[in-house]
Amino acid sequence: MLDTAAERQEAAALVQDRQGWLIRHGLPLPGDEDVPAQFRAAQTRSAGLFEDGRMLACLIPEHTPDIRWGQGPCLFLRSLYTLPGHPDDVTRLITLWASDVAARHGLPRIRAEVPTRQLRDPAPVARLLNRLIDMGWALHGAGDGQAGEVAHLELSAERRSGLHALLSCRVRVPQPAHGERSAT
Repeated sequence: MLDTAAERQEAAALVQDRQGWLIRHGLPLPGDEDVPAQFRAAQTRSAGLFEDGRMLACLIPEHTPDIRWGQGPCLFLRSLYTLPGHPDDVTRLITLWASDVAARHGLPRIRAEVPTRQLRDPAPVARLLNRLIDMGWALHGAGDGQAGEVAHLELSAERRSGLHALLSCRVRVPQPAHGERSAT
């Protein structure tokens, strides 16, 4: 979890770097919200993936009872950003981690969204979706999401006992408030 102001600022800078990369490559920015500000905010329960003290990815993990496009409780990976120029292995590691942490918290699935706004060239998003499907994610159609027009992805939770050899997990998945339902 990103507990210090310095960690939250590092996450905001990583998001800004990734957003700049997306713009330079003609890819859609997720949503219209100020995502770097969300990561700077102390009340946001965000997490980071670090290697040798360097943040490689940041995200906001949420325990969500239901979302519009998927029924049942899940670990929802909101605002997931990776460090530009870092290999795709980070995404694979996040996939394994999310599957394990959801299982440890008694959640049967993980859901995420990939922005798909009208693009001049849809090939980069198609390549990303194909990589995610190869990692075990299932595509559950497209539609509106937190980031506007998105592809809906779902992954089954699975305990991965050997994962602790690769990473140390100190993430707390917050429980939704009583009676809370996500509008996503």
